[in-house]
Amino acid sequence: MNAFISQLSFISSITDIDQLQKYTSDSSGFTSALPAIVLRPASTEEVAACIKACVAHQKNYTIQGGLTGLAGGACPDEGDVVISLERMNQIEEIDTVGGTAIVQAGVVLEQLQQAVLEQGWYFPLDLGARGSCQIGGNIATNAGGNRVFRYGTTRELVLGLEVVLPDGTVLNMLNRVIKNNTGLDLKHLFIGTEGRYGVITRACVRLFPKPAAVYSALAALKSFADVTVLLKEARASMAELSSFEVMWDNYLKTAAQVANKAIPFDGQYPIYVLLEAEGAAEGLDTKLTTFLEQQLESGLLQDVIIPQSEEQAKGLWHIRDASGETLRIMKHFVAFDIGIPLKHMQEFIEKTEQALQAKYPHAMNLFFGHLGDGNLHLLTGKLTEEELLPVEDLVYQLTSLYGGSITAEHGIGRIKKPFLHYSRSPEQIKLMQKIRELINSDNLLNKARVVE
Repeated sequence: MNAFISQLSFISSITDIDQLQKYTSDSSGFTSALPAIVLRPASTEEVAACIKACVAHQKNYTIQGGLTGLAGGACPDEGDVVISLERMNQIEEIDTVGGTAIVQAGVVLEQLQQAVLEQGWYFPLDLGARGSCQIGGNIATNAGGNRVFRYGTTRELVLGLEVVLPDGTVLNMLNRVIKNNTGLDLKHLFIGTEGRYGVITRACVRLFPKPAAVYSALAALKSFADVTVLLKEARASMAELSSFEVMWDNYLKTAAQVANKAIPFDGQYPIYVLLEAEGAAEGLDTKLTTFLEQQLESGLLQDVIIPQSEEQAKGLWHIRDASGETLRIMKHFVAFDIGIPLKHMQEFIEKTEQALQAKYPHAMNLFFGHLGDGNLHLLTGKLTEEELLPVEDLVYQLTSLYGGSITAEHGIGRIKKPFLHYSRSPEQIKLMQKIRELINSDNLLNKARVVE
């Protein structure tokens, strides 16, 4: 290790045991492990130097960003080298003509959101961990979030990447245009593949004109069937619809209490939808209000809250985004992130809840999700450590039965790797393994994630 450290003496590093504790795990609850050293490069060249040194000394290395992941992807093994991208935090350029930004991988999502807003532009990726998650991690996991319904996943927001391969080679693919038919689009090898094929260091991302107005509303409904009707009606009536978030009563009540907020409607309805519309300032509030009034008159909605200020709207979104805070009271827990065809959603929830209650009556089960894109979140907690794997297997078996995905946006990481076969065929897994063997042949980079 001394020779390894000496080779990288020009790069900021941490070896003090107390300081290393920060880098032992992420937000997933996966077993923590102490790395031997944390390297903190500040440039692509320094990242390449770190990787070349790891290869020369045959040391396993784990890439870390904001440590907000829920699949254990950023958790090192004991004695790993950790390469943290937290110092690569520069927004290098905001192109206010073409609507793009060049950012380093360690830029915090909220930092980018605010910076482009100040320039009259808008980066629509948004999730509860916005204040600490990093762009590189968002891209590596193909993060979804609250506005996938309108703008797509992170994949649709990335024009180009700069990546360091597992042998230290730098690929500069910082394409700035949407149309580019020059052969295989190599950036997709690194988007959503969780650092198994290379380390993202910089990205060119798409921006959109800043919306002149954004309005939210919380609607109460009597059944999930009514939610699906509301979704169809909202899509038909409002092109400006950007978010359609569903919360069952158990999640709404728990999240409101954890967030220290009043429980909307006193929690008297079984299911709720938090809508958001964004667009031109003139008439959007009237359009949303008129739509909601029509749904109330038809009996589709039971009640609705239309915030009268930005602060009230933020309060509603705080409840929706309080899943991370909620997990703190649920240890031990499994944070499910499932993709289910909308037509099977209600049946899946009923079957899953029945199965969990029958086998684990002491468990706490909370449902919510980005239902506009079929992404359901289930938090199952108050479990023993021994119950975690059986609970996951139960839920993923049902997910497979309904033709769903075991992860819609969090990724496979380490935690969901044993269950990948519920969503991917043996042939698909074998092809992913072959690509890993080709690009990451010594398997030092992010070992034990996703595929062997």
